[in-house]
Amino acid sequence: MQMAPVQFISEPDIFLLGLGAALILLVYRTLVQGSQTKARLTALKSPPSESWFFGCSRTIIESADAAPIYEQWRSQYGDVFAIPTVLGGKRVVLCDPKAITHFYAHESTTYVQSGLGKQFIKKFFGNGILVAEGENHRRQRKALTPAFSVAAIRRLTSVFYDSAHKAKNYWENTINESSSSSGDSALIDVQSWMNRIALDSIGIAGFAHDFHALDGHSNEFAELFDSLGSRNPGTFSMMLFLLSTVFPFVLQIPTARSRNIARLSQGLSAIADELLKKSKEEGEKGVTSDTLAEEKSLIGLLIKAEGQNAELYMTKDEVMAQMNVLILAGYETTSSEFFLFPFTACHLTCLFMYLVSLTWALLELSRKPAIQTKLREELLAFGSADPTLDQLTNQLPYLDAVVHEVLRTHPPVVETNRVATTDDIIPLSHPITTRTGQSTDHIVIPKGTRVSAPISMVNRTENFWGEDAGVFIPERWLVDGPQGKAAGDARSDGLKKNQIQGHRHLLTFSDGPRICLGKAFALAESKAVLSVLVRNFEFRFPDGGEPNIVKHQGILPRPKYEGEEKARTPLVVRRLD
Repeated sequence: MQMAPVQFISEPDIFLLGLGAALILLVYRTLVQGSQTKARLTALKSPPSESWFFGCSRTIIESADAAPIYEQWRSQYGDVFAIPTVLGGKRVVLCDPKAITHFYAHESTTYVQSGLGKQFIKKFFGNGILVAEGENHRRQRKALTPAFSVAAIRRLTSVFYDSAHKAKNYWENTINESSSSSGDSALIDVQSWMNRIALDSIGIAGFAHDFHALDGHSNEFAELFDSLGSRNPGTFSMMLFLLSTVFPFVLQIPTARSRNIARLSQGLSAIADELLKKSKEEGEKGVTSDTLAEEKSLIGLLIKAEGQNAELYMTKDEVMAQMNVLILAGYETTSSEFFLFPFTACHLTCLFMYLVSLTWALLELSRKPAIQTKLREELLAFGSADPTLDQLTNQLPYLDAVVHEVLRTHPPVVETNRVATTDDIIPLSHPITTRTGQSTDHIVIPKGTRVSAPISMVNRTENFWGEDAGVFIPERWLVDGPQGKAAGDARSDGLKKNQIQGHRHLLTFSDGPRICLGKAFALAESKAVLSVLVRNFEFRFPDGGEPNIVKHQGILPRPKYEGEEKARTPLVVRRLD
């Protein structure tokens, strides 16, 4: 029997449903929540609500960079404040270092993904580590950890270099083809090529599968990830998203957008299933020892974990979910119009970070040619051979400084949003004054309260990084830099007191039990690829001037030139002799 086609609800109908749901929520909050006896949220200072529907949420989402907004609110209302959200809700924002450390230390137990975050991730990836909590989270993380050890990444470094050299060769061919009109240079969209490098790298390193994204032509996998398009979300999409933060069931409404997300999810599952099946067949034929389990590759570990007798057992659904995450983490060009929310400091988002941070690195080097020259001189002085992982880590300090400064100033995950599962008390480094005029050294958080850490703001606040916090200065990471001490080590100006506890005192990789599992993978890949590209090419903006760089909001925010429909960042790439 042929199934009837799915009827999609129109945008006006969804709007009416949203208004009805809003009225129900307001009645519930007034009649039910008001009568409940429970811990009360500390009377935090707050910016005024800008809209009865949006609160201040629309300002945050539509801003090109929310960090200055949070910094202004912090200076006005204190290191912990509350902001009005959708339909009269509140979200507590933590800018105090001791409070942030407490928050991340209790992530996955006291502070967890919201209902919207879980639904979105399950819809996209399945029921894997991104939504696991408590003991389930510890089991899955422990099963995946060996794939991201230093020894494992050392064996994968050649894969990173191989992808970088493939891009280098293609760029040289492109320059040769255009040399008659533009000399030894060509206009190349570096964002697109960072995507391709990422997809091929994670395919080979994780699954021994070549997606052929670096062959210079389209393929079915790349086209699948591009299928959602690159449109910036409109007002209605934003309103629907914000409504879903209160009513997660909105994500289940069969709109054209949810249909596109479902198509991508099905495509991801099909790719993961194909790779899993192929690897199992190779294992049964005895092709395993050097490339799968003994190499502790991602696919080898996942296959072992699926076995019923495995010490750290994972179900097939969990295995498929991890593979979906890793595949999409390697290549993220989709435009999920549910922007921002769930991908805030998850375990494996650092694999996304690699391609986003590399694009930002090339943009910053184009913006500041002196830094580009200094980095190139360090790399050329090291020699023509590709550095080993140990050399990338320990013998190229300026490369390390550039990469970490990019991660500090342009974190692809801009904030962590969670919901309290129980009443909690958050300690503070310094007392704050409440809106009733009282001084307190702790914050009472009732069960159900939304709490967030603004990563981009904390990474660039003058409180921690000094007056030049908003400026791209790699030298701050060097011992002999202008501040006298390397960032992340003892600071001569005393700013290290009560410093953030994350990797090198950054929140870019999150912190606590959910700190990014692939952090070392992302750092190694970024350094390897950047070392090849900067040694061989010079980068500058087209037309001799600096374009206005804005945020393109996909699953993770990424840079684009203002006026570009998609996330494009073309640079003039000149071949060096």
